[in-house]
Amino acid sequence: MGTYTFRLPDIGEGIAEAEIVAWHVKVGDTVEEDGRLADMMTDKATVEMESPVAGKVVSVAGEVGDVVAIGSALVVIETEGEDEAPAPAAAPAPKAAIVEERIEVETPEPPQPPSPPQPLFVSREVEAPPAVPATGSGVAPGPRASTAPDTIGGAGAKVLASPAVRQRARDLGIDLSEVRPSEEGRIRHADLDQFLSYNASGGYRAAGAERGDEVIRVIGMRRRIAENMAASKRHIPHFSYVEECDVTALEIMREQLNAGRGDKPKLTMLPLLITAICRALPQYPMINARYDDEAGVVTRYGAVHLGMAAQTPAGLMVPVIRNAQTLNLWQLAREIVRLAEAARSGSAKSDELSGSTLTVTSLGPLGGVATTPVINRPEVAIIGPNRIVERPMFVSDGMGGERIEKRKLMNISISCDHRVVDGHDAASFIQAVKKLIETPVLLLAD
Repeated sequence: MGTYTFRLPDIGEGIAEAEIVAWHVKVGDTVEEDGRLADMMTDKATVEMESPVAGKVVSVAGEVGDVVAIGSALVVIETEGEDEAPAPAAAPAPKAAIVEERIEVETPEPPQPPSPPQPLFVSREVEAPPAVPATGSGVAPGPRASTAPDTIGGAGAKVLASPAVRQRARDLGIDLSEVRPSEEGRIRHADLDQFLSYNASGGYRAAGAERGDEVIRVIGMRRRIAENMAASKRHIPHFSYVEECDVTALEIMREQLNAGRGDKPKLTMLPLLITAICRALPQYPMINARYDDEAGVVTRYGAVHLGMAAQTPAGLMVPVIRNAQTLNLWQLAREIVRLAEAARSGSAKSDELSGSTLTVTSLGPLGGVATTPVINRPEVAIIGPNRIVERPMFVSDGMGGERIEKRKLMNISISCDHRVVDGHDAASFIQAVKKLIETPVLLLAD
């Protein structure tokens, strides 16, 4: 028997360390050659580590959330045969498969970690489950996923109930031995409902009313989001501006376009707003910019690489619509759907998640009345459309008077970096966007 030490390979240019975001093995597990070991997150991508050998896992380098330096031991594997050589010249290099791109990258043998040596891994024993004492009925006491009869509470009565019913009874604080089953001796949800209706004064708590404390480590994507948001608020003096827009005519045009779209993707408000933004930006180049505050340089971009904030199971991600100013409404709608799905599924490539020059963040129907979004540093502005609401408004009757009509209104919020963008510029830009969306025919004009 021998051992093989899998060291964290060089997984990207300029990457000195990576964070453990998921383990696929634990001490005592058997791993096959090319089997998954762990997922490591860098500033650019999530990388899947694969084992170059088969064997038994002896030790692993820390817990989820720990940071491991390039070249440090990640996993020690017990293998058949002799111990690995210190640094064999012809030994195959470990492989790293980038999750987003699913490509294998051959990496050279990394250098040995610097001295003085530090503990490189933590051994974890796999504990056997505790013995279950037998009861008089031959069934382990306490809650479990079983439909076999057991004793509930101290009354000694045996009842039949499904795991879902038992869990609900525990949440409600109900002793099942006090509930009368309606058929076949089995307690069902309807029996719990009837019990509650006749025992409303018994002090039973509502489902979900109580829950224990929960401690969650801030790791992986959530840690990156926290660090980026903190850096943005720490370095950027934000100011926000909000304007109300009448989108009644825009919504009518959107419905008409969708009615005859054929096999084209359905238009939402977002492609229309992006088109208005791209048409207004040439007159306000200071909005479509990035600020390198360390070098003291502002770069104003001609092309609009629009970041689109998207909520995913892992947290907020910002896929980028490249050259948004060159795309028509249908192309924008298709790209929005594609990038949002890639972000949610975790298949977005690294170059699809970086390089934005301006970001739009939308909560859709949850958009609220107004928002003060946080700038996606090093950009200098972020735009947030809010919820569309219907309200009465005074409108011209065409004869010099006014009448009251029900109109669809939406607020548009913008947050800007006050070191680069003045308040007058931000307000003027949003007024230009407002004119376009309140006169939607201009969006389709050449």
